[in-house]
Amino acid sequence: MSRLGELLVRENMISLQQLEEAQAEAKRTGRRLGATLSQLGYVEDQALTELLAKQYSLPSIDLADFDIDPDVISLVPKHEAQKHMVIPVNRAGGTLIVAMSDPSNIYAIDELKFLTQYHIEPVVASESAIDDAIGRYYDKGPNFDEMLGALDEEVDYKAQEEADLNVVDLENQAGEAPVVKLCNAMLLQAIKKGASDIHVEPYERSLRVRYRIDGILHEEMQPPLKLRAAITSRLKIMASLDIAERRLPQDGRIKLKIGKDKEMDFRVSVLPSLFGEKVVMRLLDKSNLQLDMTRLGFEEKPLEDFQDAIKKPYGMVLVTGPTGSGKTTTLYSALSELNSPDTNINTAEDPVEFNLHGINQVQMHEDIGLNFATALRSFLRQDPDTIMVGEVRDFETAEIAVKAALTGHLVLSTLHTNDAPSTVSRLLNMGVEPFLVTASLNLVLAQRLARRICAECKEPVEKHPEVLRRMGMSEDVIASATLYAGRGCRVCNQMGYKGRVALYEVMPFTDDLKELVLQGASAAELKAEMIRGGVSSLRLAGINKILEGVTTPEEVLRTTVED
Repeated sequence: MSRLGELLVRENMISLQQLEEAQAEAKRTGRRLGATLSQLGYVEDQALTELLAKQYSLPSIDLADFDIDPDVISLVPKHEAQKHMVIPVNRAGGTLIVAMSDPSNIYAIDELKFLTQYHIEPVVASESAIDDAIGRYYDKGPNFDEMLGALDEEVDYKAQEEADLNVVDLENQAGEAPVVKLCNAMLLQAIKKGASDIHVEPYERSLRVRYRIDGILHEEMQPPLKLRAAITSRLKIMASLDIAERRLPQDGRIKLKIGKDKEMDFRVSVLPSLFGEKVVMRLLDKSNLQLDMTRLGFEEKPLEDFQDAIKKPYGMVLVTGPTGSGKTTTLYSALSELNSPDTNINTAEDPVEFNLHGINQVQMHEDIGLNFATALRSFLRQDPDTIMVGEVRDFETAEIAVKAALTGHLVLSTLHTNDAPSTVSRLLNMGVEPFLVTASLNLVLAQRLARRICAECKEPVEKHPEVLRRMGMSEDVIASATLYAGRGCRVCNQMGYKGRVALYEVMPFTDDLKELVLQGASAAELKAEMIRGGVSSLRLAGINKILEGVTTPEEVLRTTVED
């Protein structure tokens, strides 16, 4: 792959220093140079593909537009496709058309020619597109119907109540090969589908497994009810939890190694319910953690306000929103921007979702008295510059956080409120004095996640003016707007949405707002002043994303409320 590096440097697409950095990173991770350059942001996949196509006078193709015949795929084994980063696309007579990320690799062409007995005609595609295609065509995912059929045939459990099962019974059931296979497949399928959570839910007459994909729950399968205890016990064993304890909630973690250099963490929560234990697993994929603020969905002015607030030497910045709204990603992005050798950053988290190099992260343990307030007190004796507190839950934590912000420290934290102005009211209701709030608070950011229209099947759709009026759009905007929606394709599993975009309400704590707080103004009055000051509300941020063709009115109505 050094040929690729030399070519990119010669064409002035990257510098020699960037090439050396990418080569060192590729060597460390075991990934190919092209994928590493793309991941580091030094060169776009599309630009790389076009360069190679021009250099070797070959056509380039977009694999997302192709529906490759399974018979063609079967001509090249998966390990060969991964080894050379190639995928067969089509065949005509004695010729096999193969998409390659490095068309100069004569060794790969010769090996494919010998293996398939076809004349090989290369075309150019990006490494990431080939990697996605390999996952799509070679790993079709488990057939849960077949698995559940095998479970019914191979496993004979007596109709026992869970209370009657002892630990030995549970261990035996959890260790049965079909149950192990089913649980493994459940986790792997969630990764392939891009799920953020897996819910295993027992009811009186059924057991249900659902995946949360792009913020929406979808039912995946219904295993036989008699396997309830076995599946729960298997997941608890994987998470190193006590399978004998079925009356109290438990929390654990599953580490799953995928391939040579990728690991996936599952945060496991077990909750006793009326008909058994409900298991929820949160998928934590560090490779998908987006720490670049400019790519989170901020518009120019809110991003500038947020960056100004976190770069102040002291004060408090609060991020608010419901569970699953991306608060952690926003805070980690802020910490990543602040992280430097001359800054001491301490975080108190419950739980620590991702470990960040150069940042001192502390896991809370309520059972031994290590809570946010205790950690905060200790941080102040650790000479910190920046402090992040997972959540301000009570007066004690709020009081220490405010005092830290007033004594020369930058404090980042989260609160569970519906919008930015309500955050101020929440602090006051906790018991924090108004003059302390106005003296310590730099900025409040509220956020939501809306599903993004699938780029592969996006198309213009008919407008419904009455809906747009209800959202708050003016007649001029409605007349000139072009709305889009996803038709549904194999890339988005026929959903019409792929991925999510953040909607932000960024409220700098201006002098006018401080004056209103000292006068005892309500959240509604604060919101009116915020909008008067030019801040976009969550609903307005959603409308802007609709007009940009990023999301749909249905998504904005689902995730925001009218102003």
